[in-house]
Amino acid sequence: MQTRNKLLDDMSKLMTNAMGVAQGAKDEAETAMKSMIDRWLADRDFVTREEFDAVRAMAQKAREENEALKARLDALEGK
Repeated sequence: MQTRNKLLDDMSKLMTNAMGVAQGAKDEAETAMKSMIDRWLADRDFVTREEFDAVRAMAQKAREENEALKARLDALEGK
């Protein structure tokens, strides 16, 4: 017959509870850190990726229009 050691059972429960508390603390710390970083970034007025891509596309289009107008002007001056 196998006897259960109450001390080992209690230690096992204690360790299981401690791991649960540690996991909860880790999740809370991650959430707090993410929130703090999000607030810090929002305060810095950084542009979003979408805004950056939109402005880059506008600049590319303006550059292409400039080159087309320069070529047209050169052709007109050459006549």
